[in-house]
Amino acid sequence: MENEIPKNLQRDISLISSLPCDINFHGTKLFKYQGCWYDNKTLQGILNLQRGFEPQETDIIVASFPKSGTTWLKALTVALLERSKHSSNHPLLSDNPHGLVPVLELRLYTETSKPDLTNFSSSPRLFSTHVPFHTLQEALKNSSCKVVYLWRNVKDALVSLWYFDCANLKIEEERSMLLLESMFESFCKGVSYYGPFWEHVLSYRRGSLEDPEHVLFLRYEELKTEPFVQLKKLAEFLGCPFTVEEEERGSVEEILDLCSLRNLKNLEVNKTGKTARGVDHKNFFRKGEVGDFKNYLTPEMEKKIDMIIEEKFRGTDLKL
Repeated sequence: MENEIPKNLQRDISLISSLPCDINFHGTKLFKYQGCWYDNKTLQGILNLQRGFEPQETDIIVASFPKSGTTWLKALTVALLERSKHSSNHPLLSDNPHGLVPVLELRLYTETSKPDLTNFSSSPRLFSTHVPFHTLQEALKNSSCKVVYLWRNVKDALVSLWYFDCANLKIEEERSMLLLESMFESFCKGVSYYGPFWEHVLSYRRGSLEDPEHVLFLRYEELKTEPFVQLKKLAEFLGCPFTVEEEERGSVEEILDLCSLRNLKNLEVNKTGKTARGVDHKNFFRKGEVGDFKNYLTPEMEKKIDMIIEEKFRGTDLKL
């Protein structure tokens, strides 16, 4: 057993070095694994996850392409599962959603395929991921745990990622538009972190159609326009539906208010502090608006992405 870790590591190094590679807009080397692109550290975390994750039947995994409403989905899921707790000691008041719902491949499995999960002894365990569904399936090993995927218009996801990168890297305004143009080209090529976007979305859409009992496919825009309906759908899927009494006393509205961008943004825990990976909590909260991309992308950029997505989604039930 003493040689097991070095042997696995050597095998992973050999695998990663054999994969197709390219450079993204940051100049970071990305590797293509099972159809999507990752940097070296993230890919090592994915390999560790696929090899070592031991799913429980009651596990819940929230999934998304980066900057597609991930923070909001995590907060809503936590609030649903913790709604019996008094508001004064609610978990969302003492920790950021990303601290409460860690990303499997970016936090728990980055260094080892056997991390210490003693902090996740209660049931259900709640995790998150950005990997596509077919890659996640290898880690789930045919478990019947629940997976919730949130899909957002790629143009808004792109602008959200741009702002997030600018904030994290402290990029000044004059350089920020150059970064947006570079990110746009990477998105269109499909050579972007966790991309191509369309492969990601289609992977989870297929999963939800094949196994709707265990994979829920939500759309960010519908969560914005009909939050009451979508939150009830999420609660039913997770096996914790609202009772008539809860609805009558306003429990649905309470959760939506607690998890609103306005409220989360103004909580002290989200105005200060950093995640385990060193990201300022405040950088996860911006506008959350639908269609904000129109303030930043040119008509030509919009048209180009629309044409790509229309082609990639042709023959499916997905529309922009």
